[in-house]
Amino acid sequence: MRKSTYVLPVIVVLAVIGLSSIFVVDEREKALVMQFGQIKSVKEEPGLAFKIPLIQEVVKYDDRILSLDTETIEVTPSDDRRLVVDAFARYRISDVVRFRQAVGVGGLRTAEDRLSGILNAQIREVLGADQVTSDVILSTDRRGLTNRIRDQARQQALSLGLDVVDVRLKQTNLPSQNLDATFARMRAEREREAADEIARGNEAAQRVRALADRTVVETQSEANRDGDIIRGEADAERNGIFAEAYGADPEFFAFYRSLQAYETSLGSGNSSMVMTPKGEFFEYFKSQGEIDLPAASAAPADGADASPTGSGNAETNAEGPGATGPGTTGSGATGASGTATE
Repeated sequence: MRKSTYVLPVIVVLAVIGLSSIFVVDEREKALVMQFGQIKSVKEEPGLAFKIPLIQEVVKYDDRILSLDTETIEVTPSDDRRLVVDAFARYRISDVVRFRQAVGVGGLRTAEDRLSGILNAQIREVLGADQVTSDVILSTDRRGLTNRIRDQARQQALSLGLDVVDVRLKQTNLPSQNLDATFARMRAEREREAADEIARGNEAAQRVRALADRTVVETQSEANRDGDIIRGEADAERNGIFAEAYGADPEFFAFYRSLQAYETSLGSGNSSMVMTPKGEFFEYFKSQGEIDLPAASAAPADGADASPTGSGNAETNAEGPGATGPGTTGSGATGASGTATE
């Protein structure tokens, strides 16, 4: 009875001591075995490990890649245009022993504060260097700038046992007080570019219109020239036909031309002509004899000045081709009605 009373507590104590001497290292972690604040061993491989209970303790650190967002800072590039920069970094603990010695019991919080100071200093140094303008920072070329920031920050972070994997500029903006002036300058530049484009377009349009006008003038000139040539050839052919007809029968040709003159002058409407019937125009109306006009008034008294005036209508059948006979109007004969003053 007495033996069991003492044995059971001893077994429990031994079990507790045995369990407290065993610890597990996860594959995502690294562990330090500490004894009175001194580093006794480093456990980087995952699995079971042992320590002296009650004397030694285990401190574990994350072995994964961690993220750090820096504070928003203002930088001044070489063109004196201030920019508000917000960056972030990816890092991991590469040397747990140096990390422990550098940050002590502060852990990741102290390490991130110090790493944030390193990154801000490198951002100001790189972005404020000579020949680094705000246009370069805002363009796609800033990838080279972030690589420079990463490389320089990595050298300084090694003293903390950290490895800076990557640095990126998350946000790059202008200060609020400079936005209006920047937008105004951008609008002015865009308006200038638009004016240049409009001027070039107007110039091209003017060239096209001038070319079109010249083409129209050339085409019209060629058409007029061809028309004049065709009209000249037609007139020559017509004159040749007239000359041939005149040579074949001059009398008939003169008669035919007179008929055309009658038709053109009298027309189809009411026409009044004041002319002597004995003129050459009515030559073919006289083929049956002279035209006798009725007396318009009584004979004047002896010794008085007289200006006899006669008016009447004469209708004579002209014999010609197609005439059907005296007193009949047919093809080739033309009737004339007029008022003559003699």
